[in-house]
Amino acid sequence: QVQLVESGGGLVQPGGSLRLSCAASGSMSTTTVIRWNWYRQSPGKQRELVAGITAGGTTNYAESVTGRFTISRDGAKNTAYLQMDSLKPEDAARYLCQVWGRRFGQRFEYWGQGTQVAVSS
Repeated sequence: QVQLVESGGGLVQPGGSLRLSCAASGSMSTTTVIRWNWYRQSPGKQRELVAGITAGGTTNYAESVTGRFTISRDGAKNTAYLQMDSLKPEDAARYLCQVWGRRFGQRFEYWGQGTQVAVSS
């Protein structure tokens, strides 16, 4: 069993920065991470994949955040991060962490509950 807990959300002014963290715990010693993803969702909009990173370090970003956001991971700490710079009001959303993992030969998808990001002056 793996649990994901996001943190780092809050209120920031346009142009400001936030760093989100996603800490995995529970059964990580027997889990191989395949990919970390950050999604976001806001009222009236469907869930959007913001960024992803493979275990090998290959990254992918939504066009709307390319050049402003950076995803990373620390395998030793079982934690992924999303550095968010030059934030815009349209970036406001709940940001959710997702992990694809393999444990005892089985593939699993894990989700955190999310952390709220607000961008306002």
